[in-house]
Order: sequence, then C-alpha cells, then structure tokens
Amino acid sequence: MHRHAHDEVHEHDRGLSYDLPVLARRRMIRLLAGASLVPLVGCSADDDTAASAAKTPACAPIPEETAGPYPGDGSNGVNVLKESGVVRGDIRKSFGDSAGGTAEGVPLTVTLTVVDADSGCGTPRKGAAVYVWHCDREGAYSLYTEGVTDENYLRGVQETDEKGQVTFTSVFPGCYTGRWPHIHFEVYGSLADATAATAITSTSQLAFPKDVCDTVYATDGYAASVANLSELSLAEDMVFSDGYERQLAAVKGSVDAGYTATLTVPV
Repeated sequence: MHRHAHDEVHEHDRGLSYDLPVLARRRMIRLLAGASLVPLVGCSADDDTAASAAKTPACAPIPEETAGPYPGDGSNGVNVLKESGVVRGDIRKSFGDSAGGTAEGVPLTVTLTVVDADSGCGTPRKGAAVYVWHCDREGAYSLYTEGVTDENYLRGVQETDEKGQVTFTSVFPGCYTGRWPHIHFEVYGSLADATAATAITSTSQLAFPKDVCDTVYATDGYAASVANLSELSLAEDMVFSDGYERQLAAVKGSVDAGYTATLTVPV
C-alpha cells in the first residue's frame, strides 16, 4: 500500500508558519547584498578594490531553510534526538522503542563536509554534529505520517571527524506532492548540543539532481514519485527557487551499486 505524507500537513512545507519567515529572511539578505553592489561616486582605488572583494566573497554560509513540519527535534512534538541510539551512521532501521521497521529503497550514502565559512571554507569543523532526516521512498516521514508514526527510521546524528565529515547510510528519498526531492539537516556545535536538542548552528536542505531522480524513480517502490516529480522543478520549488546551487549534491553511482551524495556545508 502506498503511503504519502498528508496533504493537509504538507501545507506547512508550502509557505505557511514554518517556511515564510525563513524564506523572507533569505530574500531580504539577497536584496541587501544586491544593494551593496551599487557603485559609489568618488571612490578611491582602494575603495574600488575593497568593494570588488566584497562583491565576490570566497565563501558564504549554507542557506538557511525551514526544518519543515517533521523535524523530530522537539520543535514540533516528538524529540528523537534525546533517544538512546540516535547517534549512528546507518539510519535505515528504526531503533529504541520503535516498531523496528526498516526503510526500503535504492541504497544511498550521504557525506556532508562541515567547514568554517569565516575562514573561507578552508577549515573543517571537527567535533561539530549533524542531524539528518528525510522521507522514505513512499514520501512518508517516520514519527509523523500515518502508518509510520511508530517508526523512527531515516533519522540519525553523527559527530564530524578531522575532515569535518559525517557519512550516513540510507535509501534514496521519494518525491511527494509539492516538494523537490531533498534531505533535511541541522548542524550543531557539538554532539552534546545535538543530543540535547539545543543551540542549532544551521538548518538547511540538500537537493538532488533531476537526472538521478528520474533513474531512481523508474525502479520498484517509487511509482508515486514519477508523477510528483513531473509537476516540479528546482527553479519553482518553494525552498530552492531562490537559489539551489550551493545545496545541490554531487551524486554518483547506479541503481544496482547504490548512490553517493556529497555536499560541503559552510557554517
């Protein structure tokens, strides 16, 4: 039986209380950034050089995005971050007191590299922590969607290593109505902060390339995603429409061997 995240709940992912403040802030930042590019009369050569440098920053933080209605971090009901077992690399199975189910789908390995934006993205953020979560191949979110409220799969936390990296073993997420295929993530200053569900450094989303989605969704179990994806584009998605280049994962692999998705996350 195909499960889909509830339409009435997904309205939160389409610009209501969760989304409008974040998107409004991002658009205001872009407007202010654009205003800074207006040339000033009578600038010296030094001023021109400084202005040029300001126009082309070497690094910028990952865009802030909505956590959506299914974060599981205590901000909307249940808090999975305080449960024993949430710190893990393989997030395909439920853990703890859950129903013990396993999310099925095309294998996916996700590696996020957290770096320091203030240092020009050249310094890894060792000892930070990343919490990731996403829907299953049928578009359902554990803990929230009817039929999987007793599951907590496709959620997990890890501490970044010396390279600032965390790697999660998962399955390729489905595409549900109204949203481009994506993975949510929160960055914390430390593992202690993450498991206490406090002091979030950054909240954002990772997007997938269309050609990879098309290939994956042609396989068993992803039938609903084919129609949903056909009605969407990255340029029109309510989260990624104002710029997705820094959130588009580099994806390699195949359906048989599985895929790897990588993204650098400046914070």
